[in-house]
Amino acid sequence: MLIRCTQADHLNQQIIGVCIDSQCQYQRPYCNSCLASHGQHLKKLTPLELLDEWIRKRVIIVQNVQQKAQECKLTLDSLLNKFINLCNINLAQLPQLGLQQIDNIVKCLSLIELSEKTLLNQFLQSIEQIKQIVKEILENQKKQINLRSTDNLQILEPLEIKEQIFKQKKPLNILKQFNFELMNQNSIKQENYCFAIAINKDNSIVVAGCGKQIKVFDLKQGKLNQSQLLCDHQFDVSTLNFMKKSNHFVSGSVDKSIIIWQMNQNNLWICQQKLVGHTRSISTLLLNNNENIIISGSNDSSIKFWNKQNGWQCQQTIQDHTSQVYSLNLNEKQDKLISCSYDSQIIIYEYTYIDQIWTVIQKIKAEQYGFRLSFINDNQFTFQPSNQEQMHLYEINSKNQKFEKTQQIIVKSGSCGCTNLFPQQYLKSKCLLVNKNGQNINLIRKKENGDFVTELTIEFDQFYIYGQLSDDGEYLITWDEKSKEIQIRKCKEL
Repeated sequence: MLIRCTQADHLNQQIIGVCIDSQCQYQRPYCNSCLASHGQHLKKLTPLELLDEWIRKRVIIVQNVQQKAQECKLTLDSLLNKFINLCNINLAQLPQLGLQQIDNIVKCLSLIELSEKTLLNQFLQSIEQIKQIVKEILENQKKQINLRSTDNLQILEPLEIKEQIFKQKKPLNILKQFNFELMNQNSIKQENYCFAIAINKDNSIVVAGCGKQIKVFDLKQGKLNQSQLLCDHQFDVSTLNFMKKSNHFVSGSVDKSIIIWQMNQNNLWICQQKLVGHTRSISTLLLNNNENIIISGSNDSSIKFWNKQNGWQCQQTIQDHTSQVYSLNLNEKQDKLISCSYDSQIIIYEYTYIDQIWTVIQKIKAEQYGFRLSFINDNQFTFQPSNQEQMHLYEINSKNQKFEKTQQIIVKSGSCGCTNLFPQQYLKSKCLLVNKNGQNINLIRKKENGDFVTELTIEFDQFYIYGQLSDDGEYLITWDEKSKEIQIRKCKEL
């Protein structure tokens, strides 16, 4: 079988194998010149002559899954057939039945009521678990398909790959230079500290933690108009996060509580549920993509996982940090979590679907504690040490699957002090990282070659700065101690 590589600069070389790494973003069939692109996972490269056997083994796995699903269906069908007649009972005819028939009906229905507490509850729980796992598998598959621009491999009997021309990758969108212009006329005076700001998914609503109150604003054409004042927290609001799939947002406070807010029929925000469990102030909050898990970090050194099951409930607590937790972030696949703390540790956690718990898989002792970190993709994350003008890049080592520091990226600080409560934020669509450091907000672009370059620095005269960039990168909304204003900056491409 002779297949030629279609990469423009690979001189029509012969394909010698296929990459089987599930996370690989490059063309799977490779020639000698393609090897550099697969350097991080060379163990996942399979020679062409071994591909048939690799495919056969995976087909057997699929067949086994199909067989087990069929066996499960047959078992359930046999149970349903036992009770199917009970679903069609005509109560009007009950007096006409004999005592023995009535006795049998009552016995069967009693048996169902008993089994509901064991079989049915367990069965429904298993269904939800399976649905969640299947959903994640399909989402990951969709991501991989979107990442690759090659044709699908056509597998025909007897599992041979027919020679075909693979499409070349589409060029990346050209990312233009930009600036953020301060809209002075739209600034709002705010005397109390504003530790948290959040913007909803369509840039129509902004919430700001102003002292212990939450001010709700309508955002129209870059102008904020206050529409509501929420006063359910007892002390300063420290974190705010909008949900993207529903009209909800979440707040955390120095009063140790977390509140889930929902919009009622009158378009007013009300407290849906208050979560209490931490013993000190909430320092960071995180929502997963499905928005059925809230992850909270606290000054009590713990991380709590709140699951949405008949209301929000704490399902797990991890206490591997020895001091206050400053920042949390999830990777793209949502199966890894990173945290940093005043104890100078960076901890990586992994979710196990079988046990449905998060476990610590790696601890990194940083040179200096830091306030913020963020995943760039599943294999990279950035970490900002406090009081340093370098941001650290950590990448996964393909040999031992551990994260290691690989780069120090120059970023401006301009101050000997810094604070937490302004999380790092990475916009994948714009390859843009927002990194507050000292008295500067650095907007850092990840280039196509993997380099990180600071494209814009917004300098303030002191380091008490808090805010957020909107999901589409259009608005940067901040509060700082010197101006004591909620300021809006609008992105302008140059």
